[in-house]
Amino acid sequence: MSVKYWVYKQKISLSLRLRKMMKCICSGEQLRIEDIIPSSESLATRDYSASGYSSRAGDDAKADTSNIEEAESSLRESGILNYEEARALLGRLEYQKGNIEAALHVFEGIDIAAVVPKLKLSIARRGELPRRNSLSDAVPPMSMHAVSLLFEAILLKATSLQALGRFTEAAQSCTVILDTVESALPDGLPENFSTDCKLLETLNKAVELLPELWKLACAPQEAILSYRRALLYCWNLDVETRSKIEKEYAVFLLYSGTDAAPPNLRAQAEGEFRALARQVEELLPGIVVRRQKYIILALCYYAEGDDMATLNLLRNLMNNRDNKNGIFEFVLAAKICAEYPNLLEEGMGYARKVLPKIEGKCNQMASVAKCLLGLLLSGRSRAIVSDSERTSRLCEALESLDSAHKMTGGRNPNVLFYLSLENAEQRKLDVALYYAKQLLKLEGGSTVKGWLLLARILSAQKRYIDAESIINAAIDETGKWNQGELLRTKAKLQIAQGHLRDAVETYTHLLAVLQVQRKSFGVQKKLLKNMRNNSRSLEMETWHDLANVYTNLSQWRDAEVCLIKSEAINPHSASRCHSTGLLYQARGLYKEALQSFQKSLDIEPNHVPSLVSTAIVLRHLDGQSLPVMKSFLTDALRLDRTNPSAWYNLGLVYKSENGASALEAAECFEAAELLQESAPVEPFR
Repeated sequence: MSVKYWVYKQKISLSLRLRKMMKCICSGEQLRIEDIIPSSESLATRDYSASGYSSRAGDDAKADTSNIEEAESSLRESGILNYEEARALLGRLEYQKGNIEAALHVFEGIDIAAVVPKLKLSIARRGELPRRNSLSDAVPPMSMHAVSLLFEAILLKATSLQALGRFTEAAQSCTVILDTVESALPDGLPENFSTDCKLLETLNKAVELLPELWKLACAPQEAILSYRRALLYCWNLDVETRSKIEKEYAVFLLYSGTDAAPPNLRAQAEGEFRALARQVEELLPGIVVRRQKYIILALCYYAEGDDMATLNLLRNLMNNRDNKNGIFEFVLAAKICAEYPNLLEEGMGYARKVLPKIEGKCNQMASVAKCLLGLLLSGRSRAIVSDSERTSRLCEALESLDSAHKMTGGRNPNVLFYLSLENAEQRKLDVALYYAKQLLKLEGGSTVKGWLLLARILSAQKRYIDAESIINAAIDETGKWNQGELLRTKAKLQIAQGHLRDAVETYTHLLAVLQVQRKSFGVQKKLLKNMRNNSRSLEMETWHDLANVYTNLSQWRDAEVCLIKSEAINPHSASRCHSTGLLYQARGLYKEALQSFQKSLDIEPNHVPSLVSTAIVLRHLDGQSLPVMKSFLTDALRLDRTNPSAWYNLGLVYKSENGASALEAAECFEAAELLQESAPVEPFR
């Protein structure tokens, strides 16, 4: 049989199949494979083979490709199916036959970028409320049947990639469906969005599949975002699907070892966890076992921010002789202790006790414990006077964090963050920068703290322009309500470059955002207490920063206005008293400045800037008060050994002392110079 005759027969067969396909598309019915493809080789398979994936002869391959092109051409000329829709249909048939690779090859021929705008427009118009017929009403570029067909093709492409182990690509493909719908209908799917059950079924499957794909891709933060997306957006999920997603999300949060921050919503209702705790306490004995009851109560109080009540409950559990295999309580107790300087030793004990129980058994939980141990060791080192012992603790802290990093394969963002932070504080800036970049890449820029850490490290390397570029990129990627810390850091970078007027504009913009944010939150009945407090604290510190800029510009009246604004927020602020003292000092009013610094220390005895400033002012007032000055500066260095101003002024004290060793002064000046060369525009932590 000649090739020409064989092609002629295939054209006749194609014509019959195309008619049936068109009829099916118009009616919305499902095609039967045996009706359309009687042989074991389909158009898609031939197209796949023609690309070099099989050993067919060259002439047959060319004829097969010609058939595909003719099929798609005939479908386009019919005006019923275009190129992408034809590919979607052919790919579905291959997928139903189990030809996964062939189906994927067909699906990859669909130009997603060209199709998405049409999908958005069609969905948006379908979601509009019914209007009176008018000549101006535009016809959607696609029917809902065509939308359903293409969405199904994208979903099947994702499942094909999943079957082939290409999980990240699968998740990205699945995301296209959700992004398209959310962009077209920002307020969610209307109740009567579509009578096409197949379309809703496809959407439900995509919403349910996406977090699973991110879990398989070892991207826990993306999985969490996908779960939240599934539950927060109105997808019109059926009860069974929604319940399944909620259950899987809860299980993932409990056992994944991932520390998930609360979602950044504009307004959230405050959790009634104390009410839940009261209900648990009122349960009759025997309903919940003692350990489970204590853990539930501890979690309730922890969610309410009552760390001490939580820790007392955990202590009761850990001191119980019957509770020999407890793990969770030790880890949570260590985490709480890491937040309090007076509990660091206790926390180190908990972390060291739990590690032998989980090492070699559960790497995720062991990595959490190792990370906590590193944080506890680092925090404890700050209070150690002996240089050798402090250095030993810091090395051990880095070893613990590095061990946690290896256990997670470098995929835990929290471990990466603290590993970068610890290296930065120890002035190992190149290593810190490497881990900060890895963190940003892993998170995809989804957290503000990752951007800030990277910018601070760059500023410590005196790469101010690069740091400001990073902050600008972060601002572009971040919602308006979460830009506060970024804008403040940007202003400090501008100050470091001597652009004081630009810094004033940035601070002014930040204050405007905070005020609008406060008014927006004011109309809500409830708001998370931490969010409200953080916003007010940031506003107050911004007024202080702006006052300091005006002080440097010798605009005394403007600086005073800023401090009045700050006092209205919190009249008992050590930072405000310190800024007031700096204003007096700049004007040569040293006695008034000293009073302001002393007032600051009355409010916060460990306020390092005020300790250093007190010593500086005493030097101006009475150069003979060297022992007092030394006392303030050594206290400051005990709290912050990386403060270059404290080292420099301590060197001046040693230099002024009679009979003092010039070597000690030189060592102080050398330390100040080294630290100043690697000082960030704001503290790393």
